[in-house]
Amino acid sequence: MKIQKTLLFCAMLFASALAHAQQGLEMDLWPSGPKTSNGDANDVAKVTVFLPRKDMATGRAVVICPGGGYQHLSFEKEGTSWAPFFNAQGIAVIVLKYRMPHGVSTVPREDAEEAMRMVRRMSVAWNINTNDVGIMGFSAGGHLASTIATHSTGDAAANFQILFYPVITMEPGTTHKGSRENLLGKKPKRKLQNEYCNEQHVTAQTPRAFIVLANDDRAVPPLNSVLYYEELCAHKVPTSLHIYPYGGHGFGSLQAFPSHFEMMQELREWLRSF
Repeated sequence: MKIQKTLLFCAMLFASALAHAQQGLEMDLWPSGPKTSNGDANDVAKVTVFLPRKDMATGRAVVICPGGGYQHLSFEKEGTSWAPFFNAQGIAVIVLKYRMPHGVSTVPREDAEEAMRMVRRMSVAWNINTNDVGIMGFSAGGHLASTIATHSTGDAAANFQILFYPVITMEPGTTHKGSRENLLGKKPKRKLQNEYCNEQHVTAQTPRAFIVLANDDRAVPPLNSVLYYEELCAHKVPTSLHIYPYGGHGFGSLQAFPSHFEMMQELREWLRSF
């Protein structure tokens, strides 16, 4: 009974936060044009910024990369709907509308790296600690987030990573076929494929991770997360892996996910742990 009351309170609190969420500030990521074109002038990279109240700001920020198989973006349930959760903990949220690769594999990564740099450039105005900027991603967005976590350096690097049912590897049979083809093409060369097999690029400097997925995910094999977790552990990177029995793929912020409130509490506790 006590657990049920706690979960009910969490549900009411989350619903209230959603109802009172601020609109968010939308900004062009590349005001003078992107570094690399994907061939689609109508596909413009943007960020939507949600800042906590100044009296609550902790200095922490997270850049969120929604999923969508590198073909489209699930912008609400894997993006903007997370702002109330993080803002309530004093964490700034920057939701990234990254461009689709259209055969140019570097495009999403360039957008994500520029979003990380933008957050640090705006650190004074947005009350952000430049040493506490994380990356979060869902599905293909999880692949993009883990690419930043394993490849990026300097002002583009992440201090922590949060991954929901992520695509990690590009190995056929284990990866998500659609994400692989949309990012790399149908027959990528082995060197290019290995570049985006993010489990191969974990080092002792890879940032701490929180990984969430459901065991019955039929879209992105859970082995993606397990392979990444094993490499993180092998390199002594602090990692928290949560595999729930049911929920499938793409649950994002949906309260219909059977373990939603437990998951939110575990994420909250993890964020408080460092």
